[in-house]
Amino acid sequence: MAGAEGFVEADNAEAIMIRIEHKTRKIESLLKQYKPVEALRTALEGTHAMTRDERCKSAHWIVVHRALMAIKDVDGMLSSLDSEYYDILMKYLYKGLSTGDRPTCEQCLRIHEKLTERAGFGCILRQKLAFQGTALPMYCKRDGLFPQHMQRSYFSM
Repeated sequence: MAGAEGFVEADNAEAIMIRIEHKTRKIESLLKQYKPVEALRTALEGTHAMTRDERCKSAHWIVVHRALMAIKDVDGMLSSLDSEYYDILMKYLYKGLSTGDRPTCEQCLRIHEKLTERAGFGCILRQKLAFQGTALPMYCKRDGLFPQHMQRSYFSM
């Protein structure tokens, strides 16, 4: 099936669920040790595997949500977190905002503000365009969103 080669097939969903269960135990252990940044990093690792299985998506969101809600020092978290995790984190912040749960939304907005200051608007654009299934051009990087000629046309919409 065209376009589906990047997705994990349903028969691998059980293997993904087992990995999520292991990850959950590791994150709970880190949170008990008062290591919320390590817990968040662990939660965000391996999120590149795509699946259409809603159970896997839901289970992984619960793991990430647990780690996100434990973060108290947002600036410290972002300075400890490698920049490779910024786009993944933004994805889950939007997922959290979509829940409508007040404490979750408040935490996601606090992190979103600081993450945008650190990573720039490119982080938001990459997430939004990825969500819409739009491929980003190679020149869309953290430092420069678009070439000058495209900035005028894109941001004047």
